[in-house]
Amino acid sequence: MNIHCLGISHHTAAIEIREKLWFSLGEIPPFLSSLKAKYMSEAVLVSTCNRTELYYIPRENSLNGTPVWKMLAQAKGAPQEVGEQHFYLKSSADAVEHLFRVASGIDSMVLGDVQILSQMKDAFSSAQEQHCTGTITNRLFHTAFHVGKRARTETEIGEGAVSISYAATELASKIFEDLSKRTALLIGAGDTGKLTAKHLAGRNLGQLLITNRTRSRAEELVAQLGGKVVDFERFPAELPSVDIVISSVEAPKYILTAGDLHLVMKQRGNRPLFLIDIGVPRNIDPAANRIGNVFLHDIDALNQIVDQNLAHRKEEIPKIEQIIREETGEFSAWVGGLEINPTIQQLRDHFELIRQEEVGKHLHHFTADKREEVELLTKRIVNKLLHTPMVTLKSTDEPAGTEDTRAKLSMLRHLFGLDKKSRP
Repeated sequence: MNIHCLGISHHTAAIEIREKLWFSLGEIPPFLSSLKAKYMSEAVLVSTCNRTELYYIPRENSLNGTPVWKMLAQAKGAPQEVGEQHFYLKSSADAVEHLFRVASGIDSMVLGDVQILSQMKDAFSSAQEQHCTGTITNRLFHTAFHVGKRARTETEIGEGAVSISYAATELASKIFEDLSKRTALLIGAGDTGKLTAKHLAGRNLGQLLITNRTRSRAEELVAQLGGKVVDFERFPAELPSVDIVISSVEAPKYILTAGDLHLVMKQRGNRPLFLIDIGVPRNIDPAANRIGNVFLHDIDALNQIVDQNLAHRKEEIPKIEQIIREETGEFSAWVGGLEINPTIQQLRDHFELIRQEEVGKHLHHFTADKREEVELLTKRIVNKLLHTPMVTLKSTDEPAGTEDTRAKLSMLRHLFGLDKKSRP
């Protein structure tokens, strides 16, 4: 199985190295086309913020010892900053298994990452458009997509939030069944607060209000997510009408006290109020949690949820590894069939040619009624001679496509001269 994977990822290199090997969607097509023209019969390049991986099948004797990692580094103009130590090279079943681990999300920086599968599909489509895929990579990547789908339908690897912002969003969804009828207020435009607001917006949030001490930053975020800017000094006036508050500002004391929230809840008619306090130090008085229908979660509470969900995802890894073993075995058997079946057919053709030549030399010695018997008898002899080696090749204990199997096929082809243009 002549499949290789050369890659760099968060396992082997820091972000300042990985970003130098990141290929944009516009850079991938010409790079793949140049590889296919000179060195490779099939190639697919997957490039994300956390990994750049080239899956390829080299042309025979095309590389001649040329390191493929240098091709990637030179294409990005980074041969000085990037070195061989930042890369990994996997071949045959190891390369296949690695791709399946990536597709399932268990090789991601965020365990169970759901984005990687769509990124892989985009990479494969790009390679197809450049006519850089073929029989092997087409089957390989479609199988990888199937592995990713199985991982998400047969296990819970994608269940539960594993980031602060997503955990907050999931909690909000549990408290309010229909977010399209709810209003959220973002106090402060910090990174985690922005991510939480983006997740809420992605859940079809009814309305988003944003306030920040520097109004221009709030306006920038509204331009990205939509919504309405609220002056920082008057955000308390919005509390009776909002349902979700995300607070992430630097303040020497609480910007919302338990007393403030008692008054707010009276104005709300005791309707539920969900508070996400991401500030350090905390922005909201923890005593607010003792007020009826007030649900307050700070970073520690959210981190506890994230840790529990991450632990649960880790428990799912053995199930996914079993899926990967099954799919790798089936793919290897398929590739092995591609290698074994042509050899078997050529060997049969080789023996049949010899049979026909020898029978042809002596067939005139037989009467017409005996010639059919001679044909039948010699065909049976050939079939019996070939039966054992054919069965042995197809039912070997070694997985099809392994180096040992390929070596045996190579020896068989050499012994019978199957690779020669004409038989001696």
